[in-house]
Amino acid sequence: QVQLVESGGGLVQAGGSLRLACAASGRTFSSLAMGWFRQAPEKEREFVAAISGGGFRKRYGDSVKDRFTISRDNAKNTAYLQMNSLKPEETAIYYCAATMTDYRNYIPPSAEFRSWGQGTQVTVSS
Repeated sequence: QVQLVESGGGLVQAGGSLRLACAASGRTFSSLAMGWFRQAPEKEREFVAAISGGGFRKRYGDSVKDRFTISRDNAKNTAYLQMNSLKPEETAIYYCAATMTDYRNYIPPSAEFRSWGQGTQVTVSS
């Protein structure tokens, strides 16, 4: 089991940027795929981005491609989500998630992300 703590959320104007961080503890971080998801009020949870354990494979949701960047620093047990050109409709709680089995070299389906952080609120004003 891995424990995850997100940080970096807040209020930003449309077109602005935020960088989220997810600090992990409890397991070998570098072997786990990491993902970011978001959930807006009254909407289903949405996949945002994921990265393999080794950091060489990345995947993005269609709506965030070319604006968001996922990365990780395995020496610091931390994953990041750089969000640029934010839109008001991207206001949501952003969650960090990790797989419970090793995915060092590829990214599994979203259902495999089973360890979750508490979330961090991102609010984008128009």
